[in-house]
Amino acid sequence: MHIILHQPEIPANTGNIGRTCVATGTSLHLIEPLGFRLTEKDLKRAGMDYWEHLNLSRYMNFDEFKSAHPNAKIWMATTKAKRVYTEVSYGPDDFIMFGKESAGIPEEILVDYEETCVRIPMLAQIRSLNLSNSVAVVLYEALRQQNFAQFQMQGELHRLHWKES
Repeated sequence: MHIILHQPEIPANTGNIGRTCVATGTSLHLIEPLGFRLTEKDLKRAGMDYWEHLNLSRYMNFDEFKSAHPNAKIWMATTKAKRVYTEVSYGPDDFIMFGKESAGIPEEILVDYEETCVRIPMLAQIRSLNLSNSVAVVLYEALRQQNFAQFQMQGELHRLHWKES
């Protein structure tokens, strides 16, 4: 799977998303301009020591991204979508794109992807969820649809052991 962040603004969100990507074996694609430098301490604190394991790519703009991935299936996560994120089928090589915190994905991009726009349902008085939460919600649904392939399916206690059933 692949996550695309279009012009993210808050380093802590991107750091949290990077950590989620490392935990799930997901590539992270950043489309500039970024609202921060990748060296910022907030970014590294949120991503902790996982950031060095992140499969990260950067692009100057969305056109450069499309040139690098001409056949990519891109799901656009937006509050403006007609379909809910659980109503579609994600493939293991699909991309899920999220916009910047203050404005989302530009409508100039969305109009070309109407059929692959998805939204997370929420109450009308809420404008949107936090970006890193939104990425986690949609990404884990996509991974669930793939039966969490290659994931550790049972956790282990640190000091004790689970009882045999």
